[in-house]
Formats: sequence, C-alpha cells, structure tokens
Amino acid sequence: MRALICLGLLLAVTPLRLPATATVSPLPPNLVIIFTDDMGYGDVGVFGTKGYRTPNLDRLAAEGGVYRNFCVAAAVCSASRASLLTGCYANRLGIFNALMPRSKVGLAAAETTLAELLQQRGYATAIFGKWHLGDAPPFLPPRHGFDEYFGIPYSNDMWPQHPDLARLPADAAARRSRYPDLPLLEHDRVARTVTTLAEQDQFTTQFTERAVRFIAAHTNRPFFLYLPHPMPHVPLAVSDKFRGQSGAGLYGDVIAEIDWSVGEIMAALRRHQLETNTWVIFTSDNGPWLSYGDHAGSAGPLREGKGTSWEGGIRVPCIMRWPGHIPAGTDSRAMFMTIDLLPTIAARIGAPLPERKIDGRDVWPLIANQPGATNPHAAYWHYYQVNELQAVTSGDGRWKLVFPHSFRTLAGKPGGTNGLPAGYVQRKVNAPELYDLENDPGETTDVAAKHPGVVARLQAEAEKARAELGDALTRREGPGRREPGRWEPPES
Repeated sequence: MRALICLGLLLAVTPLRLPATATVSPLPPNLVIIFTDDMGYGDVGVFGTKGYRTPNLDRLAAEGGVYRNFCVAAAVCSASRASLLTGCYANRLGIFNALMPRSKVGLAAAETTLAELLQQRGYATAIFGKWHLGDAPPFLPPRHGFDEYFGIPYSNDMWPQHPDLARLPADAAARRSRYPDLPLLEHDRVARTVTTLAEQDQFTTQFTERAVRFIAAHTNRPFFLYLPHPMPHVPLAVSDKFRGQSGAGLYGDVIAEIDWSVGEIMAALRRHQLETNTWVIFTSDNGPWLSYGDHAGSAGPLREGKGTSWEGGIRVPCIMRWPGHIPAGTDSRAMFMTIDLLPTIAARIGAPLPERKIDGRDVWPLIANQPGATNPHAAYWHYYQVNELQAVTSGDGRWKLVFPHSFRTLAGKPGGTNGLPAGYVQRKVNAPELYDLENDPGETTDVAAKHPGVVARLQAEAEKARAELGDALTRREGPGRREPGRWEPPES
C-alpha cells in the first residue's frame, strides 16, 4: 500500500512531457519484455515454423496480437538492444555491432533507458539474462535503471570455448586474453564464472525461475521485467528436461525451452492475478545466424539473416498481449520498430520522454489495431556496420530502398553442422534497388525502374537520415550522433 501511495504522489507532482496522442492507462500496467537472441522470423508457430511446436507462444498470440512486420533497428546484438532500451537508432548513441568483452565503451550514462523511465514512475525493475551494452562497471544494468540484475554481460559465445574455433588463437592463454571465462553477474558483482556448456544448459531455466520469483515479490507494485534470454544464440544449450524432446534436433529443443519459459511467466502472472494488467511483449534481437546451419533458426520466407539489413536480418517475430487494450486475435501487418516501444510505453503510463532526442514515435494505434491507424514515421532508417545507411523503408512498410553496400551471404550453400559455422561470402549491391515488401517480402525482384517516384521519395528520406546521423557509405558526418560511454580501467 505504501508503494502505491508513493507512486500516486509521484504521478501527481512530476511534470510531464508527453506525446500529443498519449492515453494514460488508469492503473499503471506491469510490463514484461521477453527478448530472445538470434531467433528467426520462422521460429514461432504462428509465424509458420516447421518441425516443432510453440504452444505457449501460440496461446500468447491468440490472446493478444501477432505483428508480422515488426523490425529491429539493427541486425546484431548490442546495437539492437541499445535501440530497444533507448528509443534511438543505435548509431545515434555511438553503439555499433556487438561489443566485445572488456570493451572500453558502452551505453552512456547520459542516455535514458526504458528502465529508468519506469523506475522514475515508481516501478520495480529487473533484468534476468543477457545485457550486452558494456561489461565495465559504469555500463552495467544497475547504472541504467535496473534494481535487480542476474545474468551475463555479453553473448554466451564470448568465452574460451567459442564455437568458431578457427578464429581463436591456438594456445589457452591467448584464448582467455581475447575471450575470458564467461561471468555470471549478480547485480554488479561476479557470482561465478561459467566454464562449461553444461553450466550454460541451465541458463533458460535459471533466468526464468528468477523472473517468476520477481513477479511473486511485486504483486502490490508495478514492475518492469526484462527477460533477454541468451538462447538460441550459439553455442546452443538446453536443460535435460528438454533435451531430445522436440523431435527437431538441438535447436528445436532450445526453442521448446524458451516456449516453456513463456508459459512459466504467464502462469506466474495468472497465479498472482496480474495477467489482465500486464503488457507482455515477446520478440527477438535480430534474425537467425544462418551460417550455423542446423544450430540456427529460420528466416522463413525472408531474405538472408542476422548481420544484414535484408528482411531476414531485421524483421523478427513479435507477439504482444494486454487484455482490454490489445484485442485478442489481432493479426497485424503494420510496420513499426523497436525504437517505437519506449515512447509508446511512456505514453501509456504517463512517463515523460527523455530529454535527449530519440527516434521512436508513439505507435499505439498500430499496436491496438485501431481502424485507420497510420504510422507516424515517413520512413525507417536501416543502419548497419559502422554507420552505414544500407536501406530505408517507407513508414507504411510497403517500399524498401536498398543502397549500394557489401553484405554477407551463404549464397545458397547450406550452413554448418554440429555447432560449427559455414563460411560466408561477400556480395555487393551496386546500384539502388527497390523492393515492394507487400508483394515481395523475400526481396527477390528489384522494381526501381518501374517506380522512379517511389525511389525519389525514399532517396529524399535517406538524405534526412544522412543529414542527421551521417552515412559512412557516402562519407557523410552526422551532427545528431552522440558519444558512447567511455571507461578506462584503473591502473593496477
């Protein structure tokens, strides 16, 4: 009760800078974001997966909404997570690609995260799983609005047993210099180091159990639970209770355990009578890492996968549930992006937007499937590598203009087997290519010559991006880019 009184006072006295379309929920909703790692568009039942089932995710979809044109802002770990939590394109924040262990850069303290916004509104906040926005002390979750943290600071393959053995130095000392033993952190301290795959087998269950305990401990206070599972990123790891159970190999077993995790979260919400006032969002950080073959997921009908700006890299499964707000059975093809979640959530709970400029917009009418809803963005910008503007997509999601750049592909070859990757080859886009995603989601046919007006319109939108954030492909600097956080370890 004391927490609710305090929350009411806080809501009463805090000055707000809300979007014009804000409609605040009468009761502060709990928020759960389940964010998987390298899970492909075709890896969930309602998105057309083959060979295994995802009953809990399918139930979540039936009780809420399926969003078939939801995209991440960048098709790789750190950049994608930075955009999710800040509402910004990651290059605006100076975050590119995947941060390595012992990185001297990370998410800057001056950036406002979703957790900080909610914390300021009286929410309890927790993250259980993979962080990957900097592993130095100033960059860890407790410095970015999370009351509780239990998890790993970067990807589960960044350890001496890296699955791509050919890339590592031969001697053990050199391996540990590049990839130290994987730390499992409690708050901002190393609880223990993970040195065997058998220990990783417990990750999905461990993080789920901690999430369930967090829910049980916050039945009388609004909360934000962020559950970024390390799976199904390689090396694949699964607990004994799911090993061999899917009938679809190790990858299918891993997805089955993630699906179980979703079921456990929903069961906890029901058990504590919280499910009607909890907004649950399930999605992935990027598409599948296709070079790992039978240890990778599927992009379904989409082109390429993780590490590219083709649809298979940036379009990911997305399911949301919030009874009374998101109509059950919603099946939407409206486009929106991870950058839009922070401002949309802020508007629902009456939280002020960050003082620093963000890129996302309130897209609640799209999420709620309101008749006649339109996207407030004229276009979305697809940056990858170090500030390369590789494509732009129209806000309605129909047209995508791809700019000249190099990209990796398997070029029709199968991926690797048993946890070892096949090699990519580099291909080039030599001239701007236009794709009609409404009729050609697989990006098979360039229609630029047939639609010069669309090309010109998207070129103009690209110029706005370059003027704001720059573009390494055209050697443009952007005044809107900010510095990442920087840290120098103390001298020993």
